[in-house]
Amino acid sequence: MNVPPLVRVLLWPFSLLYSAGARARAWLYERGYFAQKRLRGKVISVGNLTVGGTGKTPMVMWLAEKLVAEGKRVAILSRGYRGSGGTSDEIEVMKRRLGDRVAFGVGKDRFAEGQRLEARGAAEFFLLDDGFQHLQLARDVDIVMLDGTRKLENEWLLPSGRLREPVAACRRADFLVVTRKNEPPEIAAGSSPKSAIFYAQTQLLGFRRLGGDEVLQNLAAIAPGPFFAFCGVGNPQAFFDDLQRWHVPLAGQQSFRDHHRYSLRDVEELTREALRAGAIALVTTEKDAVNLLDGQELELPVYIAVIDLAISAEGEFHAALARKLAAAGGASV
Repeated sequence: MNVPPLVRVLLWPFSLLYSAGARARAWLYERGYFAQKRLRGKVISVGNLTVGGTGKTPMVMWLAEKLVAEGKRVAILSRGYRGSGGTSDEIEVMKRRLGDRVAFGVGKDRFAEGQRLEARGAAEFFLLDDGFQHLQLARDVDIVMLDGTRKLENEWLLPSGRLREPVAACRRADFLVVTRKNEPPEIAAGSSPKSAIFYAQTQLLGFRRLGGDEVLQNLAAIAPGPFFAFCGVGNPQAFFDDLQRWHVPLAGQQSFRDHHRYSLRDVEELTREALRAGAIALVTTEKDAVNLLDGQELELPVYIAVIDLAISAEGEFHAALARKLAAAGGASV
């Protein structure tokens, strides 16, 4: 979200109002003036402080995989941002990875969706996707994802900046998971006195070809390159940086707005740019693959980078999560 400096200044008074509203809302929930609704199952919220990608979806999938592997009945509750018909691009990515091992509740009223799933006996653990600001639903654990490459101390709130809440809201988090950097987050001192801090990186599982089977291949098996990278995600530069870290040779790159749905014209232009740059194939994210139009005839092959999350000190994170759930009266994980 790159707002021109002059526009940022003009929007600054609205950011002050937004900040006051966010603080007041959190205070009212904290003091019990606004009541939270509680599901019978245990709720683990995964959220962030900013607009844009911080790794929430990979984190939700990582948690779901761990819980399912331990025999837990798991459901993911999501608003389905910028989606329709009970789904969205991010939900489709999760469904493709998790299949029918996990139930999904999609809608603005996530408490109602959770109750519906509980009535079916479909879940004992709920993962609240993008839930840090969804204070209406009580949670047992709050995980906040932070992009370690982006400073927050001098960041402005919406609409002139990227922050959805003041940085001090980190105090509500039980865990801060810093992605893309193995250093403490640059937040104001005292903003997260109770939060345990962990670090995570995206790791490449392999590539699958758009329109092909589900078999993942390594880089050496798909093509020698170079590739033309494109994406419409919250932090496109992070994807391009990851490709370089994975030694994927690039001839060029292009980014679009988050959740961008690709038209035939977009695909034709991408193909022209890729050919002009000397690329022999395109490479994109799992989320972008969902947003490509079905049945499009592509002149160049498109490869999808399939990723996972790797948490450093994974054993410590798992143990800390179990302790937090136990302290909240929940079953261990």
